[in-house]
This record gives sequence, C-alpha cells and structure tokens, in this order.
Amino acid sequence: MRFQRQSGVFLHHTSLPSPHGIGDLGSGARAFVDFLDRADQSLWQFCPLGPTSSVHGNSPYQSASAFAGNPLLVDLRDLVERGYLDDGEVEPPDGVSDQQVRYDRVTAFKTERLRTAFERFEERASDDDRAAFERFRERESAWLEDYALFTALKGALDDGAWVDWPAGIKTRDPDAMARYREELADEVRYHAFVQWCFDEQWRDIAAYADERGIGLVGDLPIYVGFDSADVWANPEAFRLGDDRRPTEVAGVPPNMGDDGQRWGNPVYDWDALRADDYGWWLDRFERLFDLIDIARIDHFKGFDEFWSIPADAEDPAAGQWRDGPGAQFFETVEAELGDLPFLVEDLGFLDEGIVALRDEFGFPGMRVPQYADWCEEGHMYQPMHYPEQSVGYTSTHDTDTVVGYYRDLSDRQRDCLHYNLGTDGSEINWDLIEAVWNSNAGVAMTTMQDLLGLGSDARFNVPGTATGNWQWRVTEDGLGSDVAERLRQVTDRTIR
Repeated sequence: MRFQRQSGVFLHHTSLPSPHGIGDLGSGARAFVDFLDRADQSLWQFCPLGPTSSVHGNSPYQSASAFAGNPLLVDLRDLVERGYLDDGEVEPPDGVSDQQVRYDRVTAFKTERLRTAFERFEERASDDDRAAFERFRERESAWLEDYALFTALKGALDDGAWVDWPAGIKTRDPDAMARYREELADEVRYHAFVQWCFDEQWRDIAAYADERGIGLVGDLPIYVGFDSADVWANPEAFRLGDDRRPTEVAGVPPNMGDDGQRWGNPVYDWDALRADDYGWWLDRFERLFDLIDIARIDHFKGFDEFWSIPADAEDPAAGQWRDGPGAQFFETVEAELGDLPFLVEDLGFLDEGIVALRDEFGFPGMRVPQYADWCEEGHMYQPMHYPEQSVGYTSTHDTDTVVGYYRDLSDRQRDCLHYNLGTDGSEINWDLIEAVWNSNAGVAMTTMQDLLGLGSDARFNVPGTATGNWQWRVTEDGLGSDVAERLRQVTDRTIR
C-alpha cells in the first residue's frame, strides 16, 4: 500500500493536557487535534491503547488485553455531562502534575470515580444509554466478555497471575467459568461499562479528527503479555506447556555489542494459528482497524523469524531463530481485510528476509536520523537518502529526543551532521524536522518533544529500564500557535 506524501506528530494519549494527572479522551485530545489542524498535519500517531499495570511500569507494550482500552484514558468530565458524576467529584486530585503522570495517585483517583459512575449508571441511566451499553456488549462480546471476566477474577483472586489461579478457572473448565460468571456478575458488568465509556469517547475523538482530515496511527505490538486475557482465553495460540506456562519466551539476541533482551512474552504457536486460518489475529486486526486508520507493526522482524528463548533461560543468547508465518500470514489477512494500511518497525535486524517480506507487500519501513553515521557517505539513515516507501521520524517513543541525541554526539559526528544539513546546530530540532520533512519519505513524523526542543529529561521511554518511563506530558501552553504555525510553514514548503 502506498501512502500519499503527508506528515504528522507522535503524542501518546497519556501525555495530553488534562486536569486529572494523565491525558484522556476529553478536551485535551480535542485541543491536540486542533493543534494538528492548525499545523496542517494529517496524522496523529500514538502507542498501544490497552490497559497498563504498575507491575510492568505502566508500559503500553505490556497490556492485559490486545483488544481493550485503558481505563485511565476515560474522560471523567464526559461522565459528569452524562449525569454519572458530580462536578465536585472531578476536582483535580492533590499531588498530580500537569507535566508528569504519577500513576499511583492517578490510578486510585480515577478508579474510584469510575466505580461511582458505574453505580450511578445502574441507578439512573436513560433507556438510550442502557440500550447503547447492551449493544456494545453484544457487538464486542468476542473479546469483551473474556476480558471483563479476566479483570474481575484478578480482583477477586488478590491480583494473582492467571496461571496461579485455582485449576478449574485457570484451565477455563466450563463449570468453573459458569460459577465465576455468576458470582462476579456485577464486577464483570462494571469492567464492561468502563470499556463502553472508553469506546464511546474514542469514537467521538476519532470522528472529531476525521472531520479535520487527520488520520489515526495506532501501534500493534507483535507480542502480548503473558498475564493477559489474551493468553488465558487463547492458550492454544501460544507455546505453553501442560501447566499453561510458557515453554519459550520472546526477545532479541545479542547484536552489535549489546547483550540482547529477554522480553518474557510467550511466543506464538504459528502452526496452530495457521491451522485456524489465523482467526485470533484476524479478530485482533478487525478490532484495531475499528479504532484507527493506520497501524505501525512493532518488531516486524518477528513475522519473518523470531528469537525464541527457553523459558527457563535468563540469558537471551540461549535462544534461537525460528521461522515466523511469513508471507502467507499477510496474504491471509489481506484476503480477509483488503489493503493493509501498515507501517512497519524494521530497525535493528534489517536482513534480506525482513526486507523481502516488507517489500513484497509494500509496507513502508522506518528511517530515524538518530541511527545515522553522518560521516559515511550515503548512509541509509541520513534523511537525504530516505526512499519514498518509508516513514521518516525525527525521533520515536523509544529514542532520545533530538536535542538529547545531539548533545551526546561525538565531536566528529556533530561536525559531519552540521556539514550534511548545512547548519550550526543552534536549532537542531527544527533542522532535523526540516530534513525529514524535505526527504523523499512518503510519511514524515516528529514528536511533540522535538517540536518544543526539549532535552533528554523529556524522553518518553528508555528501553530496557523498568521505572521512570511513559510519564512525560505536554501542557496546554505547549500546544501554542507559534509552534503550530512554524510546523505548518515547513509542511507547506515541503509539499506534505
């Protein structure tokens, strides 16, 4: 699939302005869409939308569901307008920041309000709202009922991992499932209600963006968390032992002087998935594209071949490459869904196999100037060498900001960068934005941090670290007209 020449900005929803300590699907999201509109942008990119957990550092890439929305993103002010909360109940909580998410305080505050809203819904909801809720439950039942029961069970069983639950419910024995569904019916209904609120608000924001010609670029992590509704409800899709624990886990091997990474996610049983015509994946894609317009596939390499580490091994080097599903997977998905609006993360292990798979389907890969050798003529990550079928980024959620990267460059690399871009580096963030926007890449992306010229203290995530990530937020002042106008001028000048 070929994308028209266009550009956009990455900003995850938790980073949006809001009074409640974390971005949400309310007025801050509309303000950002308005910013994009003023800046003449056509894309808004963000991280996965699923529920997060403090156990995993609130990473959106370690979610309890590949289908559900994050309850922390629900806009409480909308629930006031619906009559489920009172004005006084949504006063900003003490101890929250408009520049950083403090997840412990935010989670306690929002969870209490969501439970109150559910109680009021049960007491006073209109017939129209009740009917809309029931339609949502019926429409999304394929994933929603398992997710809502899974989340209710987590609460009832002291938040223990599902693999440690009593044998009957761990293995989804029909009698145990029926008993718990009855015992936890109210909790199941509450979690379904929260997902309905998310879904209603999401569709309002998506429509608001669509009216302004702005497409939504979501993120598809190839793997799901082990302690998730997905693995509990679909154990046959993963390489698990008789005890339902992973026999192999995902990661990447040592590469170019690093030690590799052991992510710990269960790897897929691609033979079993193939025999089912990839039914679980098709359900996942259908849900994803019901919410977004374009998907970035994280770790695209895993569809060509994946690094599989024995579950009892801590050293990533103990793993081995196994064949992924390859072209047949995407042929099956394409036959079912039509044109595939995918961007793919092809960084790190760019070999012949991944290039062939990427190019066979015309998926644009990623080009990030922070990976460039500025002193090597023709280096693929220098913006002047980006091909049309690619997405150029100034930085990503996993890299440093442009300013932070520039400050850490060696003197030689910095001098070569200056020479290549014709700059003195005094506004290096705008220099790289201009270079990426002016490149041949069909899609150009930057981050809100780079637009604001922020340093390393504003980076969103440091891969391989468990704390201090996913916290940065933009203030309302950060979405100012001056930045939007400057980006608009660059965009118009580069015909995006």
